[in-house]
Amino acid sequence: MSYIVVDVEADGPIPHKYSMVCFGAVVVEPSLSKTFYGKTKPISDESLADALAVSGFSRAEHESFEAPQQVMQAFADWITQNTQGRPVFVSDNPAFDWQWINYYFHTYLGKNPFGFSARRIGDLYCGMKMDTGLNAEWKKLYRKTRHDHNPLNDAIGNAEALLAMQKMGLKMPSR
Repeated sequence: MSYIVVDVEADGPIPHKYSMVCFGAVVVEPSLSKTFYGKTKPISDESLADALAVSGFSRAEHESFEAPQQVMQAFADWITQNTQGRPVFVSDNPAFDWQWINYYFHTYLGKNPFGFSARRIGDLYCGMKMDTGLNAEWKKLYRKTRHDHNPLNDAIGNAEALLAMQKMGLKMPSR
């Protein structure tokens, strides 16, 4: 198994009605050097200005990005080249991030290399500490890279937290 942390920025709350703007991914391994960053052109005319603003891009910039099929194919190829065994999707909030990646993979490539499941970092941390009330503690304690809504930076910061959790005893099998 290879664990890949993914973070997504979008111009609205749901796929199809709105569009994914950009996403970042990093393989969880000590160097954090295996990264991917994709920017996809809109698939919808609808966009929420506040949601798009989080990404730091204007609608005109968003419209200049690559076609989603090209980006998702490049991401699928990157996953194949940078993982061993089954890739495992990990995110700060897979309820948001996974839905976008899953929708785009199925829409543009017909399948999702991650399958139909994901891991949530906060839940892993709460399980380690045996306390569901510590949901956000890991963000403050273990991220080194500043969370700035650049999805690659955010993915790297989340992967740093996972590596710190591994040092604390979290087992992440690589079979």
